[in-house]
Amino acid sequence: MTYLFDPAPIKSIPVRGIEAEFPIHRIFCVGRNYAAHAEEMGNEVDRSAPFYFTKSALSSEVSGATIPYPPETSNYHYEMELAIAIGAPVFRANEEEASAAIYGYCCALDMTRRDLQSAAKAKQRPWDTGKDVEGSAIFAPITTRSEFGDIADQTIYLDLNGIRRQDSVLSKMVHSVTDIVMDLSKFYHLKAGDVIMTGTPEGVGSVEQGDSLTGGIDGLEPISVTIGQPN
Repeated sequence: MTYLFDPAPIKSIPVRGIEAEFPIHRIFCVGRNYAAHAEEMGNEVDRSAPFYFTKSALSSEVSGATIPYPPETSNYHYEMELAIAIGAPVFRANEEEASAAIYGYCCALDMTRRDLQSAAKAKQRPWDTGKDVEGSAIFAPITTRSEFGDIADQTIYLDLNGIRRQDSVLSKMVHSVTDIVMDLSKFYHLKAGDVIMTGTPEGVGSVEQGDSLTGGIDGLEPISVTIGQPN
C-alpha cells in the first residue's frame, strides 16, 4: 500500500512489568460520574445511565510528558481519572462479560479547555473543541485487572505544584466500571485497545505554563505531567 503521506504513528500505553505496550484504538470518556464534581460544575447527575464523549487516540500522551499549553483558551483544567483498558472484543455485554473484557486500569488526566467547553454547552453544541485537544489525554502505565483487584475505596488524588487539589475514593463513582462497559458496549463493538476514562471527582481547576501535576490511585502507577509553553 502506498500513501500520499506517512500514516499517523500508533499511540500506546506502557504496561507495568512487561515490555509490550497497550496500543490505543479509541478513547471514550464518561461525563459527570462523581456527584460532587457535577455539583461544582452546576450540573446534575443522571443516575439512570452514563453519558459519553470521545477523544482521539492521537491526543494521548504518557505520564512524564511536558504538554504545551493549548491555543485559544485561558482556562485549561485538569481532571484526574481512573481509566479502563479493554483487552478483548465485547458487544452487548452482561456483567460477567464486561468484567472479563477489562485488561487493566491506569491513572489518567483528562485535560479540558473549560472556557470552550462552557461556551459550547451554553449553545447546546458538542464539546469537541473543549475536550479533544492535542496532549489532553495523559496515561500512566497500566496495571492488569488481576493484579489491581476489585474497585473499592481506593483513594484518587491530584496535586498541583505539590498542593492537594483533588481527593476522593473510587467508590464514589456513580456508575461502576462494569456498568460502564456494559452500557457502552450497547452502542459500540468494543475492541482490544479501547480506553475508557471514567470521570473525575471534585476539585478540578486551571493550570498555567510551568505548572506540575502529579496524581495517583491506590494500587496503580502514579501519573505526572508538566505544562509547557503555548504551541
